[in-house]
Amino acid sequence: MLNPPAATMPTQADSPPTGAPTVQHFRQALLWPLRLMPADEKPRPGVAPKPHAHHGPWQVLRDMGDASPWREEVDEYTGDSSRFHERHYNEFVSFLPYVQRFLYGEGRARGGTEGDDSHGDGSGNSNGNGDSPMRIFRRHDIAAVRVVAQPGDAPVTLQVIHCDLYFFFDIDVVLLNLEVGADHLGLAQAQEILYRFGRAYPAGWEPDGTALHCMASVEWLGADGNVLARSDAQQRDAFLQHVAQYRAPRISSHWAFLMQPLVTDYSDEPGALRYRQIEYYRMPVMAYLSLDDPRRLTRDDFVRLALVTGAGAADAHLPYADHHLADFEHKYCYDRFWVNAGAAPNTRYLCNGHALVVVGDARSEFFCCRDRGVLAQFRHQHFLLFLIAHFQKASLLMFSDQLVEALKKLDIRSTPSVKQFKRAIRASFERFLRFTHRYWFHEISEQAQVRALSHMCATHLGLDALYDEVKSRIADMNTYLDADSLRRQASTVVRLTVVTLFGLIGTITTGFLGMNLLAEADAPLWRKALWFGVVFVATTWLTIYTMVKSQRLSDFIDALSNDRLGLRGKMAALARVWRSGGD
Repeated sequence: MLNPPAATMPTQADSPPTGAPTVQHFRQALLWPLRLMPADEKPRPGVAPKPHAHHGPWQVLRDMGDASPWREEVDEYTGDSSRFHERHYNEFVSFLPYVQRFLYGEGRARGGTEGDDSHGDGSGNSNGNGDSPMRIFRRHDIAAVRVVAQPGDAPVTLQVIHCDLYFFFDIDVVLLNLEVGADHLGLAQAQEILYRFGRAYPAGWEPDGTALHCMASVEWLGADGNVLARSDAQQRDAFLQHVAQYRAPRISSHWAFLMQPLVTDYSDEPGALRYRQIEYYRMPVMAYLSLDDPRRLTRDDFVRLALVTGAGAADAHLPYADHHLADFEHKYCYDRFWVNAGAAPNTRYLCNGHALVVVGDARSEFFCCRDRGVLAQFRHQHFLLFLIAHFQKASLLMFSDQLVEALKKLDIRSTPSVKQFKRAIRASFERFLRFTHRYWFHEISEQAQVRALSHMCATHLGLDALYDEVKSRIADMNTYLDADSLRRQASTVVRLTVVTLFGLIGTITTGFLGMNLLAEADAPLWRKALWFGVVFVATTWLTIYTMVKSQRLSDFIDALSNDRLGLRGKMAALARVWRSGGD
């Protein structure tokens, strides 16, 4: 949605080997969905207390001031209208009206002041001026990242175009978005960066201690070139110890630094905002590759780019079996512009849900244009459709996790636990309904390209099936609670009916024809009070005793009304009223 200053240019990397395919311009955008966790009810030592209930997480981050490197981003839609350019207009009109309201809000012309509670729920999480339910925070202290793919490789420096956090009203999910770029990379270098960079922690280690699948080294660089933080993926013992202690993976140090002051929930670090991993440890990735001649790429190259498998050996062929890739072009390629004609000839889109890659010709002015061309579309329309798909998936997984946690805390023998469980399920059901009506879209655009890529992302991510599964689980929970409430009400009615029935016997007996068994009308007051107390205690005891035995008495009444049951069976049912263990 936002662009770097026009004067900012990506840094240069090492020149690729002679004759190798050249990536003239490279962009990579990582999108890391995380679940925000509620602060502790009882703060741990050094941990900030739970923020007030009406504060959204972005408000907590905003209120930290200089203690946080993140600053709320006033973008082209909410800030100075002079920053609004044609590329932003093209982005806006690409989406259907209900998606526009989600992404951009109602606009400043709607009026209102910040802090108004337009939803009337007292949350204060949305403003009366029609702001978008999406909040963006950006940090500016990281200028570049220096990476080494494998030990012995020359380092490659990538410019950090921007680093953002996306928060959403009423959804406990935050998405980290990091966009990096470079010029003049070899194809193998680009493939390795795509494959290795966006990993939250190492998948394992080689016998020599080298971390598997991730970068050998990652260093965040400030504007002055100083190293702000570096990766620790090679420190195997630290990761092993963390999993052994917390039963949760340890986030690599450079990603933990990037998220600060947000901290992982599985740590003793202080932090009012805490997060947990919610998806696979590989971050969803987008990539833009401007090649000197995209037609020189082989099918093997496209397979490796689309499935993000990294660079193959010089003599390697397809990374997987032929039959596994038999329908590769149909499943993963959008080839509407894969022709040697048009404004951006030889442009190919590759999508597997987890990754969205666009490959095109560096000689095409339209493909490289950051204002009207494919690069602008990649950073605006395509990024947003990718963000919507992964936000929806992360939200559904978050709902599923909340259901599991509610069940884990349930103790059916504890009344407070049962009540807390009911409140948690009711709250989840309400939030899911709001998510459905506010954030769940099957169609986000009528533009053919945006619509097709959106469908490819949703299909590969299995969003419809995941939505149906979560909806079914929440509905089952809610149905169970409704059935349990009806059962409890029915049981209460039965007990009251039994008490009324047996109380009716005494009432009719003592009140027959207004008969007074004890003529105490003219007795002294103290004597009347004494008799009143005796009758009151006896009646109260009898009523309570009847309620205690109401379930067994109900069974006796059922047996009494059963014509097929003999006198002996009915007397046995009466005897069970006082028999221990009769329930």
